[in-house]
Amino acid sequence: ARTFEQTAGTLCDRLVTALAAGQAAGGDSRGQQSAALLVVRTGGGYGGFNDRFIDLRVDDHPQPIDELQRILQLHKLYLFRPDSKDILVIDSAIAHELQELQTTTGDYQGPVNDTYDDVTRDAFRKFSGRENLEERWFEDARIDRVVLEFMRQKV
Repeated sequence: ARTFEQTAGTLCDRLVTALAAGQAAGGDSRGQQSAALLVVRTGGGYGGFNDRFIDLRVDDHPQPIDELQRILQLHKLYLFRPDSKDILVIDSAIAHELQELQTTTGDYQGPVNDTYDDVTRDAFRKFSGRENLEERWFEDARIDRVVLEFMRQKV
């Protein structure tokens, strides 16, 4: 309970952190096999069609809590909207990096000219669509820091 109360962040992060702390403190004497996370919010499900804001489950896994933490991060990447503090303006340095990253992924075939032009934007839109990052896409010259980090890890 102390870990849950002292952990900052969203409810889902606090719950999984508390679950991991319980395991680190000795866990279930029978060992590990599964872990689950259910967070309910009125209209919180995908498209607002149900109340299951987060419904994740890991079964028959040697490290189920670690796996639950991993898939929670993916869930947040794909389904959460960006936090306003993570939204960056695409300046010449970020445009340069985007062009290099997208050249590596094969989405961008233009010159690395440090400009977030239509060709770069179209390549980034294509990448975002293919990777299911539409919730984090901006039509103007902004990028979510989480998406930029995802791209860095991907290449």
